[in-house]
Amino acid sequence: MYSKAFLAALLAPAVSGQLNDLAVKAGLKYFGTALGEGVINSDSQYAAILNDKSMFGQLVPENGMKWDATEPSRGQFSYSSGDITANTAKKNGQGLRCHALVWYSQLPSWVSSGSWTRESLTSVIATHMNNVMGHYKGQCYAWDVINEAINDDGQSWRDSVFLRTFGTDYFPLSFNLAKKADPDTKLYYNDYNLEYNQAKTDRAVELVKIVQNAGAPIDGVGFQAHLIVGSTPGRSQLATTLKRFTALGVEVAYTELDIRHSSLPPSSSALVTQGNDFANVVGSCIDTPNCVGVTVWGFTDKHSWIPNTFPGEGDAMLYDSSYNKKPAWTSVSSVLAAAATGAPPTSSSSTTLVTVTTTPPVSSSSTTTSSSASSTPTGGPKQSRWGQCAGVGWNGPFECESPWTCQKQNDWYSQCL
Repeated sequence: MYSKAFLAALLAPAVSGQLNDLAVKAGLKYFGTALGEGVINSDSQYAAILNDKSMFGQLVPENGMKWDATEPSRGQFSYSSGDITANTAKKNGQGLRCHALVWYSQLPSWVSSGSWTRESLTSVIATHMNNVMGHYKGQCYAWDVINEAINDDGQSWRDSVFLRTFGTDYFPLSFNLAKKADPDTKLYYNDYNLEYNQAKTDRAVELVKIVQNAGAPIDGVGFQAHLIVGSTPGRSQLATTLKRFTALGVEVAYTELDIRHSSLPPSSSALVTQGNDFANVVGSCIDTPNCVGVTVWGFTDKHSWIPNTFPGEGDAMLYDSSYNKKPAWTSVSSVLAAAATGAPPTSSSSTTLVTVTTTPPVSSSSTTTSSSASSTPTGGPKQSRWGQCAGVGWNGPFECESPWTCQKQNDWYSQCL
């Protein structure tokens, strides 16, 4: 029987357990989070975690840099909200993603309801970009130049004042204008539901090609990754989708990751599945050359956009509403730690942590090495199937419910299988 302390020593050497530190050691540029402008100055616990660069190496404003916040009236610019994130990142030595410029939503009515010609609307977009990008020039790793230009069915382009005025010409136009406003920042297209590699993904590939074929610059595609527990694609499937875009010569990133439960409160097994889903997403970025980083869209269930948008759903973050780390946090840190030390996945076709829905046969001939009964504590709580059962820093149950056994995946993660 091993004590927890002995197991930790046995599995040493350990690496730093904070998410951004691990992500950088794993080869990513950052692990980041969105900053809630209405929360950072009113919740000290929230601020303490967000301000920790070893945990979050890059920040993105939830709302402060969008058009309605920065130019609510024509020609009248305000940066007070956007500066909250920019100044916080600068103070902490964190990176900054800037979000977003041309978007059909959170657009002031003077733009969305205006009567425009191609010439006049071009002038409006250029003026907006020159001022807003100029204000943050030299601070942004990347700007989301166009956000959510594709309808959910993937069959058509999303209606907006920009599409009605220019057709798809507004794609290369926006990227060209952004390049003139700040030649040194990365320019991204950003959207959700691209992760499933279906019609909407195909349309996003088409958008990138439209921009490139017009000779306009585009540097990256952001996968928002607003996903649902149990419906998230596996690690290899996600990597395949990311590589469709890197094959076009652009980088990719997960820009707004959260994985929500469709019913609340979540069961213990649902929390484990959520952890596996998070691990698959992060792992797919690690597996994809030119996937540069992962940003979660908020980190605590206490301050989440999801319950107001999807009533009855939620608990989508890495920390619960009391700022306790959830199983998803442990899964993400385990995947990053394994990559940071070069630990290989158990197979090339799937992630170590992938959730499956069929029951594997229990066989003494299994080729996976499992922990013996004599090497794990007996008595006390037992971990459910798919849950973590050992690893550096693990403080939970070391024994699995029958008939599952604790099977080592890497030094930082063993799982009940």
